Amino acid sequence: MKKIVAVVPIRKGSQRVKNKNFKKFCGKNLLEHKIISLKKVKGLQEIIINTDSNKAISIAKKLGVSYFKRDGYYASSKCSNSEFWSNVASSTKSKYILFTHCTNPIIKSSTYEKTIKKFFLYKNKYDSLNSVSEVKEFLFLKNKPINFKLDKAPNSQNLPDIVKINFAISILKTDFMKSKKTLIGKKPFFYKLNQIEGHDINTPYEFEVAKYLFKKFK
Repeated sequence: MKKIVAVVPIRKGSQRVKNKNFKKFCGKNLLEHKIISLKKVKGLQEIIINTDSNKAISIAKKLGVSYFKRDGYYASSKCSNSEFWSNVASSTKSKYILFTHCTNPIIKSSTYEKTIKKFFLYKNKYDSLNSVSEVKEFLFLKNKPINFKLDKAPNSQNLPDIVKINFAISILKTDFMKSKKTLIGKKPFFYKLNQIEGHDINTPYEFEVAKYLFKKFK
C-alpha cells in the first residue's frame, strides 16, 4: 500500500464557470497545470485524477498519472460532499491522502511539500492538515454581528483571528476520511495560505484574476 497519494477531483460540468477545469488558462488548462505542479512534489507516491470525465482521463493518460472513473451519482448534485469524500477514500489505496483541487492554481509545488512535511511532523498531535484563509471581515448572521460589537467596532486588522477552510489542501488518513466522511480531523492543524496561493476560482471574475496572478507569481 502506498504511503501518501494526491487525489484531484474533476467533474464534467461546472455550474458557475462552464468547463472551468478545461478552459484555456495561461497556455494549458487548470487540470494540466495542477498535474504538472504535483509531479514536482517530493514525497507523493501517486497522483490520481478522480473523475467522471473522459476528457480528464485522456489528460491523465497523456501526462502519465493515474485516474479513477467515478460513478455518475458521485458526480451529481444529489451527492453530498460527505458522501463524495467517503467514496473517494474508498477508491484510493493508500495510508494517507492529499486532497486538492484544480481551482487553486497558484499553489506552489514547494507549498505542497511544506504541508506534507508539517503533517508528518505533527501527525501524532493532529489528525489532519487543512489549508485555511484569514477572514478579516465584519460578519453578520441573521442581521446580528458575530465577530464584533456595533458600538465598539474595531479597525478591520483588529478583528478576531477567524479563518475559513478553503479546501485547497487537505491531508489525512484514508481510513479516517472513509469512515468519518470528512476531510477535517477531530484535531486539525490549520495551515494558513496567503491570499495569492489561496485564491480559488468559482466565478468568471475569479478565473480572470487567477490568470493575472498565475502569470505574475507562478
